Amino acid sequence: MAFSSGNDSGGPMADINVTPLVDVMLVLLIIFIITAPLMSHKVQIKLPEANLIQDPEKAQKRKLPITVSVKENGSLYWNDEAITKEILESRLSSAAQLTPQPPLNLRGDRTTKMRTINEVTRIAQEQGMLDVGFVATKDRSQ
Repeated sequence: MAFSSGNDSGGPMADINVTPLVDVMLVLLIIFIITAPLMSHKVQIKLPEANLIQDPEKAQKRKLPITVSVKENGSLYWNDEAITKEILESRLSSAAQLTPQPPLNLRGDRTTKMRTINEVTRIAQEQGMLDVGFVATKDRSQ
């Protein structure tokens, strides 16, 4: 059984087959023709411009965050000062009434029970704190 290579020399054919390339290019062209009209919005609005220059007066008005730390044994610390749950409730209540309200950063030991963290979070929400965040360290193994 003999195959013809298309030339008289009997060697392999060295022409590049461009048919798959043309097929891919046509598919991409059709995709761009279909999606290009979808990129324009029918309703034209003027978006506000961002002002990245910070006003020093606003920076001074911004409150520093409150840090509440919880140890494994359940002891509480308000900005590194040991407190009880009753004092925590009263301080959070007075902090929630400030304008603007300072953010609350909640830190817990690695071995602190989630029940304790949930209880402190519930107390903060009941006292009216709106911005409660949890502080964690980034895993360095990744």
